[in-house]
Amino acid sequence: MTGKRVVLVTGGQRAGKSGYAQRLALSLSPNPVYLATSRIWDDEFRKRVERHKRDRGPEWTNIEEEKLLSQRDLTGRVVVIDCVTLWCTNFFYDNQGDVESSLSQVKAEIDRLFRQEAFLILVTNEIGMGGVPMDKTQRAFTDLQGWVNQYIAAKADEVVLMVSGIPLKVKG
Repeated sequence: MTGKRVVLVTGGQRAGKSGYAQRLALSLSPNPVYLATSRIWDDEFRKRVERHKRDRGPEWTNIEEEKLLSQRDLTGRVVVIDCVTLWCTNFFYDNQGDVESSLSQVKAEIDRLFRQEAFLILVTNEIGMGGVPMDKTQRAFTDLQGWVNQYIAAKADEVVLMVSGIPLKVKG
């Protein structure tokens, strides 16, 4: 492992974020961890998750954790956390759309997670780049996601913006 570090990989949908994060992790460790944050909402999504696990290969340690990422012992590991957006969705949903409660809980969990001695690569989405959503719930979630991204980026050692599969270093 290359020491304690936080890298945030951000960008739009299908910009190449996960692929970049996975390649980075494999360049740092022969057996990285893939920490999946999504909640399985339906059978189609379950099949998608299983396909992604198969595609990653046996060198990965796969962990599924919907909210309490810091309770997993990641000491000494290179970890891809994919993704912050789905992770925030779990808090937002469980808090019935309460942005302040969700933001407070997510920030506290980030602080606990970042205390671990691990190389963390977090994947997130820049969902606010497409304009202001028409729906009140979507606007509230976009605000939450933007504030969480800013919080992580401020603490990260490195921030990479993916644009059309091309990594652009923003910080670090």
